[in-house]
Amino acid sequence: MLVRTTARDGIRRPTAARGLRTAAVAMLAAVALASCTQDTPQDAAPAPASPSAAPADNADSADNADQAEQAASEPTEEPALPAEPAPEAVRDAFATLQATLNDTCTPGAGDCAYFLGRVTQELTELDEAMRADPKGPGHFKQPLADMKTLFTKLGIDRSTPHLEKHFSAIVGTRDGINTWMQDHPDDYR
Repeated sequence: MLVRTTARDGIRRPTAARGLRTAAVAMLAAVALASCTQDTPQDAAPAPASPSAAPADNADSADNADQAEQAASEPTEEPALPAEPAPEAVRDAFATLQATLNDTCTPGAGDCAYFLGRVTQELTELDEAMRADPKGPGHFKQPLADMKTLFTKLGIDRSTPHLEKHFSAIVGTRDGINTWMQDHPDDYR
């Protein structure tokens, strides 16, 4: 037992070297953290080449590590998020509208709420996408005019009875836009 204890004591004696290693590891972690959170990585101090660096170098590095820790704890400005998501591309919006082409309902039978709501929503999203398209709204003059006429008729009331009242206008606008887009394949392929 005496030999083991002496051997353990022999390993534990150079506490100054272990302290330097611990400090070096702590500084590396602080520098790494600071370089991840600062805009200018040149402000962070480089890590010492070895744990046996001169004590003056370690003191300077410790000061830099303290500065790096302070900078890391300061709040950073986050970029502002856009208020609304960007409108879909015309191709994507048209594809979702096309998915309604084989669907229909019978006004007054109680099966139109989902269908008419969906077609109206798809037309609204297509309108937004066409207005935001790099080709400009002038390129989509006819479909935008058709949707504007429909939206004027509908107003803000999106209740099922109101949408059923305008069933022909909603479905007719959808079908007219489909025909127009088929004549302009470069806009949706």
